[in-house]
Amino acid sequence: MTDIHSQKIIILDFGSQTTQLIARRVREEKVYCEIHPFNVDLEKIKAASPRGIILSGGPSSVYDRDAPAISAEIFDMGIPILGICYGMQLTCHLLGGKVEHSDHREYGNARLLIHDTSVLFHGISSAPDTHQVWMSHGDRIEELPRGFKVTAESETCPVAAMRHESLPIFGVQFHPEVIHTAIGNEILANFLFRACGCEPSWTMHSFVETVTAEIRQKVGDGRVICALSGGVDSTVTALLVNRAIGERLTCIFVNNGLLRKNEAETVLSFLKQLNLNVQYVDAEKRFLSLLDGVSDPEKKRKIIGQEFIKVFEEEANRIGEVNYLAQGTLYPDVIESVSFKGPSATIKSHHNVGGLPEVMKLELIEPLRELFKDEVRKVGEELGMPSDLIYRHPFPGPGLAIRTLGTITPERLAILREADAIVLEEMKASGWYGKVWQSFAVLLPIQTVGVMGDERTYDHVIALRCVDSLDAMTADWSKLPHELLGRISNRIINEVKGVNRVCYDISSKPPATIEWE
Repeated sequence: MTDIHSQKIIILDFGSQTTQLIARRVREEKVYCEIHPFNVDLEKIKAASPRGIILSGGPSSVYDRDAPAISAEIFDMGIPILGICYGMQLTCHLLGGKVEHSDHREYGNARLLIHDTSVLFHGISSAPDTHQVWMSHGDRIEELPRGFKVTAESETCPVAAMRHESLPIFGVQFHPEVIHTAIGNEILANFLFRACGCEPSWTMHSFVETVTAEIRQKVGDGRVICALSGGVDSTVTALLVNRAIGERLTCIFVNNGLLRKNEAETVLSFLKQLNLNVQYVDAEKRFLSLLDGVSDPEKKRKIIGQEFIKVFEEEANRIGEVNYLAQGTLYPDVIESVSFKGPSATIKSHHNVGGLPEVMKLELIEPLRELFKDEVRKVGEELGMPSDLIYRHPFPGPGLAIRTLGTITPERLAILREADAIVLEEMKASGWYGKVWQSFAVLLPIQTVGVMGDERTYDHVIALRCVDSLDAMTADWSKLPHELLGRISNRIINEVKGVNRVCYDISSKPPATIEWE
């Protein structure tokens, strides 16, 4: 069996908004990679035996008092290293070169002139002024470290790329991971295959085979329960575990009172098609009781995550001799729950990462913990899942709790459910459901004045959120037709009692997140 982790690339994150894009581009080349904070222990990197290391960009200057840095020992490991933007400046700084501090950023398109077509630029034309790249930096390199040479320049950046003449250490001042850099994929592929000697072994077929064997070995003769929500992540998780241990898996579908309209009936109906052993648990009252009066989003997530575990442990006791809990944690959940700066800068706790209690009776199985969402969907295809299930829009584990801003009441949930159902109906009827990553309604914690039937109203506000994305790490707001937006707004205001205003969220991620809480 192919070892899908034998070609590992480690990406050290210095705070760039596009670090996750680097990981995506590497995986698109069928090479496995992991993102770690820049301050990960050097011994841990050595123990991982990576084929190469990529140093991401970041917002800092190497001269900042608290600038993120690494030990210069990393360059003595003999492992190929590619520094991107800040990563290149840090490489230069640590190895004795000189970085020029500037208060002015160079941001946007630039034309690249390549001087050296070996390694990074292999197979790329060196004809002048032919390659568009994306710059985003303030400081720039003024003097190269000993042993380095310039391999590319731009009109405003005399050291746009560099390499050591005898060691496998490289740097680029631009961002090869973004689509604005026309030759970015070729550059990263050259680093992976020519510099690091990787082979394209990271495929979803090999992933399924490897993970199935790992689950079977870990569980042995034990039993597993799976937290099954009906979304693609938890369903793929259930199918993988079922593939490994069969009837010793019991799936638990919990109605926590925070589901969309008719969600329980819909989910249970299509799960029957997959021949999974599913138990339904109605826990609506206990969840809503615990959330009564709670408005802080982090508290909501913690309460929901911990109560889910209690329900699963209770169900495990009823089944008897259950040792493991399987859940659909994804790589973005892990990344967002542990920022490059440490726990204090965490974006948000995910219910299945940061929301878990410190002590659990069940041991976790998280077979998708290494995957981005689009990779999970490919695993679903590999496992023969129906396409309408594979391409369902993501729905958060805390459910409508984090789309009902402020306190949660049955009345406010009812308003949101009806509005959200209209959003999904219109998106599907118009053909736009399959064109966007996610579309949903949010109930805001405010009321506004309106006029309905010649009478003054003071009712709730619904926000629409529709985004385009590949993996939820970055997203842009969807440019929906005005006619569709108008139809959704009119229906919500006319059909959902208690709503007199609808707004459209035109924020991208970053700086916003996809969910409002």
